[in-house]
Amino acid sequence: MRLVTDLHVHSKYSRATSKNLSPEGLIQAAKMKGIDVIGTGDFTHPKYLRELKEKLIPSDLEGFFVLKDCALEQFPMFMLTQEISCIYTENGRGRRNHILITAPDFKAVDRLAERLGKVGNLASDGRPILGMSSEELAKIVFDASGECMVIPAHIWTPWFSVFGSKSGFDSLSECFGKMSQHIFAVETGLSSDPLMNWRVPELDSYAIVSHGDAHSIGKVGREATVYELASASYQNIKDALKNSRRLDKKNFPKNYILYTIEFYPEEGKYHYDGHRACGIVFSPEETKRAQGLCPKCRKPLTLGVEYRVDFLSGRTADEARVYGELHRPPFKKIVPLSEIIRDVFGTKSETKKAREEYDKLIDECKNEYAILMEISIDELAHLTLPEIAEGVQRVREGRIHIEPGYDGVYGKVSVFSDSDRSAFFGAQTALF
Repeated sequence: MRLVTDLHVHSKYSRATSKNLSPEGLIQAAKMKGIDVIGTGDFTHPKYLRELKEKLIPSDLEGFFVLKDCALEQFPMFMLTQEISCIYTENGRGRRNHILITAPDFKAVDRLAERLGKVGNLASDGRPILGMSSEELAKIVFDASGECMVIPAHIWTPWFSVFGSKSGFDSLSECFGKMSQHIFAVETGLSSDPLMNWRVPELDSYAIVSHGDAHSIGKVGREATVYELASASYQNIKDALKNSRRLDKKNFPKNYILYTIEFYPEEGKYHYDGHRACGIVFSPEETKRAQGLCPKCRKPLTLGVEYRVDFLSGRTADEARVYGELHRPPFKKIVPLSEIIRDVFGTKSETKKAREEYDKLIDECKNEYAILMEISIDELAHLTLPEIAEGVQRVREGRIHIEPGYDGVYGKVSVFSDSDRSAFFGAQTALF
């Protein structure tokens, strides 16, 4: 069976997050997006953990939970998940690493929260900051339960990741030490895609997953991982990750990653290098010519994901593509439906008309993933404005323009250029 998952989310108890990120809000967002299993996020926060225990009950499927009020609905379901921020000094350098954790049950969560509560204040933030190494954290997680999983989060983000240019390492084994042998998956993050990760030979030993890292309801499912499983269960997801490190595509295992759903990495806010304060955005080649310094203020540029991938790579993009076709699950790139609709209407922010069109499409087509990846363009053209159907087709084919993100600034996606819009919409342009 196919299972669509987004395991990296946050709750209303994390800093700078929406108040709508409750269990009920997450389930509603999962339905609209097309997600079968969504993470709870933030299970170490005392108030949120109490809320989860009050509102969730085990489903009939091992390791998954449902809302008490929706017990008769099998999907969407929850998996118990948490992101931890480890900030520490190692080998004379400050390190900041974000790590995604999954747990099979509340007993494991309670053991983990008890141990971590002795290290830091879990009530201060849904994503707590702990002064301990990544290796120490991994050991505590696996001691809480051998069924827990540790997945390095958004592994290329400059400031908070295992490979980050500002505070990371040059290898997972350097970061996690002896615990690295128990880790079998890494998360791409919004600013990289699997092809970029395939360039790094060390990652051949790890499954590559993608998640939305939502800080608001609208960000749920920006990325996702789709599994093919013998049956839906926590253990089968774990097996699928282990099996997807090197796929035998002539003899697929029972459980494996079918594909991942990806942001266009250029849209991520750390894809290119740059200096936000000075409005400088550089490709890796331009950064090298500038010797890594901002040409306006002469301060060091924030080196983005593309630069770090290139620095640690052992394959060219073409070599990585061949490797991936032989041994890795494929991936599909999307642009959020709301962004496509806004681009059609020529607005930068959501308007009432754009929201009404989005809601109408969701009602007609059940969920956003179906619209973006499955329903035929001809059918879409009958359900919505032909311009929106054309926009979806362009995204599917990669016929879009993106100004790459840099130093915390999201990239800008354009499905239609001004000239496209003028030619395509003709006399209707004024309406948009």
